[in-house]
This record gives sequence, structure tokens and C-alpha cells, in this order.
Amino acid sequence: MSSTAPEANNKSIQSLLSPMDEHNEQLVDNVHPLDWRNPKPKGRYNLVVIGAGTAGLVTAAGAAGLGARVALIERNLMGGDCLNVGCVPSKTLISSSRLASTLRRGAEFGIEAGSPPNVNFPAVMARVRRIRAGISSHDSAKRFSDLGVDVFIGQGSFESSDTIRVGEQSLKFKKAVIATGARAAALPIEGLEEVGYLTNETVFNLTALPKRLAVIGAGPIGGELAQAFQRLGSSVTLINNKDHILPKEDENAAAILQDVFIREGISLLLGTEVTKVEASAEAKVIHCRTGSNQSRIEVDQILVAVGRAPNVEGLNLEAVGVDYDPRHGVKVDDNLRTSNSRIFAAGDICMKHKFTHAADFAARTVIQNALFFGRKKLSALTIPWCTYTSPEIAHVGLYPSQAKEQGVEMD
Repeated sequence: MSSTAPEANNKSIQSLLSPMDEHNEQLVDNVHPLDWRNPKPKGRYNLVVIGAGTAGLVTAAGAAGLGARVALIERNLMGGDCLNVGCVPSKTLISSSRLASTLRRGAEFGIEAGSPPNVNFPAVMARVRRIRAGISSHDSAKRFSDLGVDVFIGQGSFESSDTIRVGEQSLKFKKAVIATGARAAALPIEGLEEVGYLTNETVFNLTALPKRLAVIGAGPIGGELAQAFQRLGSSVTLINNKDHILPKEDENAAAILQDVFIREGISLLLGTEVTKVEASAEAKVIHCRTGSNQSRIEVDQILVAVGRAPNVEGLNLEAVGVDYDPRHGVKVDDNLRTSNSRIFAAGDICMKHKFTHAADFAARTVIQNALFFGRKKLSALTIPWCTYTSPEIAHVGLYPSQAKEQGVEMD
């Protein structure tokens, strides 16, 4: 390695993770090593990838395995959402919550469990951190360097039609891939920023169970975490501006889950808008409007789960003629090529389906099209998905309502 230090602020990286125990220290050592020294650029790369989430990692590893000269740039944590703030920690937390629920229902199965289970929430979260750290070696800077990928820690920004800058270094490329992903979307609610709130990017830093938790947004993230925290002992209020939960799922399936939520004690405020948030001496106060009715609830924590915003900032896309929308991300064609024919994109930065497995297979599409003049199409993929509530809701293909909208006849 050269003596070129990474540009990213190590203190800001550490501030993303709390507590900084042995598990989070192991995570940082793997996915953003504080002593990492960026390599010296090696001529013109066949492929430079900005972003080391699922799409970026699969693109970089796959291209390097085929003999391409590849550079991979990441400013924060390698592994992206899935490893750090998505699939891995959320499903680990859900696993603990399901066990707690099963133990409470032991008598239904002929098992006398005695008193209700004691949920040791700090231990639950320590397990989340331990499992995440144990998996992180698969997405580590060292592993990808050993695969032959030049790993650069820092902010990547386009300088010209064939150059990306990282810190004080310039990387020349034949083709480039934007895989910078997305982040939790914010809500323009009066007082929310001042009072403070959690997202999927910060909720796994908790070490104390919120006695009262409000979840704003009843999509997959909101639904999964609302049920998990209720089962772990929080009193959860789930707020959604639609008249039912999981509005993108089949209505009948969502209705079944909605009944389960009610039976498990989750308080549902549906068709409800949050108008203001303020702090009292002992709580966070949420003001709501349901039709013409006004209400207020007091909670200890607020979790906002209302979708994703693309990470387009800081890339200097204008310099290379890449069209993008601040709300929907980088614009691509069916071959995942941007408006600049030398630059592709994959994953949450450009795709409607923001799933790890979708990003994985989009990356494979990019490898073929960028390196081998392929004409592989994203639309050729059939993408299944699952929401990991209990019961789970999974599907593949079109729902009847979607088929009707697209003019597809169904028997």
C-alpha cells in the first residue's frame, strides 16, 4: 500500500456506529479500516466502481475475476445497507423477536414456559452487532484487495469523461459504474429534526429498549421493525398515511397481517398524517391528523421508515453529462447505461426495486454490458421479494392490480 491516507473522516465513521465495542471495532476494521492506505492508481482501469454496497461489490469482484483491472471506491462502510443497516441486523433482530413471541405462546404448543420470557434487550443488540461483525469479513477491504481489486477509501467524484478523483488521486477509467445506493428519506415535519428520530441507519445503535415507540411509515421496513419491537417489549404505535399497512403488497395479504398486528398489541393509526413533533419534559409528542380529528401521542423514540433517497450528492454528475433526479436517482436505460455511454449504474441509486438480490443481479447485467458489449436487459429479470413479518408476505411477478394497470390479461 502507498502512504496516501484516505480522505474520509475516521471520527465521522465511528460516529455512525454505537457503542464502539469489540463487535463494532471488528466491523470497522473490516469495512472501513482506520489505518487503510489507498493504493497508487495503476494506469487506466477497465472499470472504476463508486460505491461498495451489494451492487458495487458484485460488480467489482465479478469484473476482477474475469481479468479486468478494477478500482472500487467507498466513502463510508463497505457492505452498504445490507450488511450494516439493512438485511443482516434487521433479520437478526427479527429472529430474537420471533423467539420471544414463541416463548410467550408456549402453552399453545403444549409447552409450559412459566412466566413470560425476560427480554434482555442489551444482549439482543449485542448479538446483532456480533453477527454483523462476524459476517463483515466477506465485504472487507482486505478481501477485495486480495481479489485483485484496488480499494480506495474516500469520496469519489467525476472530474472528466474518463477520470474520477479520490482525495488527491485521479483514477482513469474506460468504463465506470455508479453504485452509491440510497439512504433513509427524511420527512418535512415541523419539529422532527429538532426533537430527533431514528431511521434504519441508527435504530441498531440502540442499547436500551424504548418503552414507547412510534413508527412512521408502514412499508416493509416500518412493518418489520414495528412488529419486532412490539414482540421485544416496546409499546408500538404504527402511523401510516394510507388506510392500510404495506400498501405495495396485495390488499388481502396485508389485511391478514394487519389483523395480526392488532392482536399482538400494535396500535395502528391509519390514514393519518403527522403534523408536528415537539419535546416535553419526559417524552416526544407527536401531533396527528386523521381526517378531521386531531390527536397526540407521547413516545420515547420515533422511528421514521418512509422510503429511500438516492445518494447522488458529491458525484459531480453534471461534469460527465449523467442525467439524474434528486428524488429518483440516476437515470438509466434497460441496459443500465446512463446518458453517458461510458458510465453505468446499478442498485438503489437507479432502480425501482431496492433489494439486495436485485442489486446483485443488476451488477451481473452491468458486468456483461460494460465489459463485453452485451445487450443484457434489466427488464428480463423476474424479481421476487419478501417482507419478513410474521406471517411473511412474499410474491413473484405481478399482482392482479399491477397486471390491470399494465393491460395484462389474467385468467
